[in-house]
Amino acid sequence: MTETEQFAQIKELQNSIKQIEKQLEELTEIAALKERILQLENQLESSLILLSDVYRYGKLKDFLAAKKWREADQETTKIMLILAGENSQENVTPEDLEKIPCDAINVIDQLWLKYSDNKFGFFIQLEIYQSLGGSMEAIMTQDMSILQAVMDQTGWRKNGQLVDYGDFDFQGEMKKGALPGEWWFSPYGAKMANFFLARLIACQFS
Repeated sequence: MTETEQFAQIKELQNSIKQIEKQLEELTEIAALKERILQLENQLESSLILLSDVYRYGKLKDFLAAKKWREADQETTKIMLILAGENSQENVTPEDLEKIPCDAINVIDQLWLKYSDNKFGFFIQLEIYQSLGGSMEAIMTQDMSILQAVMDQTGWRKNGQLVDYGDFDFQGEMKKGALPGEWWFSPYGAKMANFFLARLIACQFS
């Protein structure tokens, strides 16, 4: 092979390398573009979720921010019924509770925590239940003693008697975990409370 031919091959190889480098740059740009598109899609999805959240939880947020505890409590019940797909607590079944999204429960809980300085919320109530020995096993066995202890600690029960929801003192100093309250006062009593506790446990680390 002559020197001229060798030079020509080297030149051709250099051109091939440049073409490969150019293609790699184009692929990198395409990958970056795809990543950017994915980021924008995620931002759009988050924005749509946020808009949905504002529509669904806006009134609750406003009531909580204004420390209107009774109104916030009743609004929470309304939202939970919508999430369960029912229009009355009398119609809510264990199956309805199971389909309430954990994300929705977490949003409601975070609002309660934020505006009550970590005093109220579903997971505060669950923590109280678990601190008193509550567990999935206790739920399965329908252990009423733990539920009664929770009601004593949250102020839902006084002198061994369940406090009527209409007698809640929303203007006074309520105990930690007292709210949300109305949602727990199901016509089916402790049985439905146990089913919702099971749902909270399932959502606890989601």
